Amino acid sequence: MKEIRLHGRGGQGVVKASQIVVRAAVAGGKNGQFIPFFGVERKGSPVFGYLRISEEPIRRKMQVYEPEILVIMDDSLVGLPATYAGLKEGGIVVINSTKTPKELGIPSQAGETAIVDATGIAEELIGRNIPNTSMLGAFVKASGLVDKEALFTEIEKAFGAVNRQAAERAYEETVVTKQS
Repeated sequence: MKEIRLHGRGGQGVVKASQIVVRAAVAGGKNGQFIPFFGVERKGSPVFGYLRISEEPIRRKMQVYEPEILVIMDDSLVGLPATYAGLKEGGIVVINSTKTPKELGIPSQAGETAIVDATGIAEELIGRNIPNTSMLGAFVKASGLVDKEALFTEIEKAFGAVNRQAAERAYEETVVTKQS
């Protein structure tokens, strides 16, 4: 079982992105689970989501304390103590940013970073700062946990062709780097 924690801000599409990943996992014969966590429910507030993907049935029903993968939809969240908390040794950090891993304070236990300007892609193609579908393209490139085509198909079904295009473009533009 792979455990993933998503960090974003209200209005960036954390919940919908996670639901799409679960649908893509199930379409590929895997099991998926998403547990959203809302603090203050307002646009711009930090939002967390806990996602699990497994070949076996998932019985655990709690938040993710030690994720193998972090998906950070807003690089302004890297200064919060909870953002990198519990990341497993060798884990993957997927982040929406134009900054370098050093500028982002990527912790030493990260085995890989995947950085993409998901906001730039979303603003150009969709016309708004809703980076969720772009971040899904980066997520699938970095993790390979779900089938890329199944994910893109689920994105198109949920949000239309332009969002699929955003995910495909982010997949191509994501820079994955092994940490040393």
